[in-house]
Amino acid sequence: MQGLFDFIVTPVKSRYNNTKKLGDKELILNTEIFTHKNVNRNAIVIATPRAVETDIKPGDEVIIHHNVFRRFNDIRGEEKNSRSYFKEDQYFVDVDQIYLYKQNNKWKSINDYCFVKPIKSYDIFNTEPEQPLVGILKYTNGSKELEHLKVNDLVGFTPNSEFEFIIDNERLYRVLTKAVTIKYEYQGKEKEYNPSWL
Repeated sequence: MQGLFDFIVTPVKSRYNNTKKLGDKELILNTEIFTHKNVNRNAIVIATPRAVETDIKPGDEVIIHHNVFRRFNDIRGEEKNSRSYFKEDQYFVDVDQIYLYKQNNKWKSINDYCFVKPIKSYDIFNTEPEQPLVGILKYTNGSKELEHLKVNDLVGFTPNSEFEFIIDNERLYRVLTKAVTIKYEYQGKEKEYNPSWL
């Protein structure tokens, strides 16, 4: 079965990432359904759309929007599936809800997005652990706006343009291509920042 304009996907493992394995124990991190931070964003493509040309193939792993697998309570307090729900463990996903896909063990960005890895703060007056609005370009979509940039370049982006994702145990920011505003030269003090809780 194929959708006309939508991909059909299934979650990797489960709909939510509510637990973390610590040694031989499992720690429950979240018991709520409405928080988007614990919704699984990794999916496997079951079918591609008939009317959309794409490089994504069935079996590819994709990074998707957090509302696809999310459950919520309606106005009467009844638990409901998202509008993407098709049937048990299968969901419709619009091409605009896919940000990254993996083929041959290599991640590729699509649409108008790139992914940036935050760096450790080197400003002695900044109490935050990471340098704001600066990061290392990890995945790019090959668009004209970024043709002068390559992977591992140090870039700056506009405020509130980043959205956090965990990809292969790395915290990355999804940033709109047009929000990447500058390429910095390395000064030798920049280090990738990955929180210890990953």
